[in-house]
Amino acid sequence: MQWTLFLVVLMGQCSFFTCSLYQYYFIRENKTWDEAQTYCRENYTDLATVSDMTDMRRLCSSTQNQDEAWIGLHSYPGRENRKWYWSLPGLEFNVSDTRWEPGQPNDGGTTLLIENCALMNSKQWSDYPCKQTFPFICYSESQQPNNTFYYITTPMTWPQAQSYCRQHYTDLVSGLDQLDDPTLASYRYVWIGLFRDTWRWSDGSNSSLRNWQSLEDLVDGQSNKTCATVLNTAGTWSYDYCDKQKPFYCYEDKLILINQSLTWVEALNHCRENHHDLVSITNHHQQRWVQEKIKNASTDFVWLGLRYTCTLGFWFWVSDEVVDYQNWASNATSDDCDMSAAINTGNNKWFKRPDNETFNFICTKK
Repeated sequence: MQWTLFLVVLMGQCSFFTCSLYQYYFIRENKTWDEAQTYCRENYTDLATVSDMTDMRRLCSSTQNQDEAWIGLHSYPGRENRKWYWSLPGLEFNVSDTRWEPGQPNDGGTTLLIENCALMNSKQWSDYPCKQTFPFICYSESQQPNNTFYYITTPMTWPQAQSYCRQHYTDLVSGLDQLDDPTLASYRYVWIGLFRDTWRWSDGSNSSLRNWQSLEDLVDGQSNKTCATVLNTAGTWSYDYCDKQKPFYCYEDKLILINQSLTWVEALNHCRENHHDLVSITNHHQQRWVQEKIKNASTDFVWLGLRYTCTLGFWFWVSDEVVDYQNWASNATSDDCDMSAAINTGNNKWFKRPDNETFNFICTKK
């Protein structure tokens, strides 16, 4: 039975290069931002969302002769509309779990200041104007021990610090898992990867990526130019009046969340009969895209296309992609037989769950 099921699930395989979770389209018609949004929603999924620099490179490569073009980022000016984000893509900021000093954040206690960037002092946070200069801490994804955090003593503005960390390491130190590390407890008055702004994505996703050409003007600035545009093939952004007419980028989502609770095998069959296959996650980039999709799930777990074969003794993606990238929870059960992988909608970690449990699931579209 195990061998038969293993052969059946591999019948839906596709190559790594053809199983893309979404696709960008460059539309060379000139439209206002609102008109472009309507066009994308009627013909694709929405105006383009960009979740990381891999996305940015894919978007720019969708046209060889790129003009300045709209993307799906819109600002809603006003202090009350600001929202906090972590600089490191894929991390969700939780307003109920923070390390603010008492009375913070407070914009300096006056309406004359705008303080949109976070400073850490002995593990507690305060908001500060982003144009002030401080030392900062970079984070690296390097797997080498004792080689995760880098203290940069040269004072820089927050945008300069973010750019430096992204150029030389991974990003500014971000998220509670990093900031609560005991090795950081003694640092005083250093920039961390926490900022707030008034920009929102058209499709409602929570991507924190900002790739402004002039970071210094935008982090603290307020403007009635409230629509974002890609300037060039380097992928840097600016902002403009939304009623101007420009070409634009749409994207088509290749994922669909099924808010129906089925067993893993039932979910697999549903996807293959009605769409394409259960979703595979082969890198951080795809993980972030799936995280956005499961926010609307009605179950605590969502099935993925990852299953264990007891006959051969290994985990495999039903799309026949290599199980290289993994995001298992640290307390995941060690028992593998009769188990498949489901992503938790709370912490976005993968868990091994019995095949006969029933959850929502994500299909890839044809």
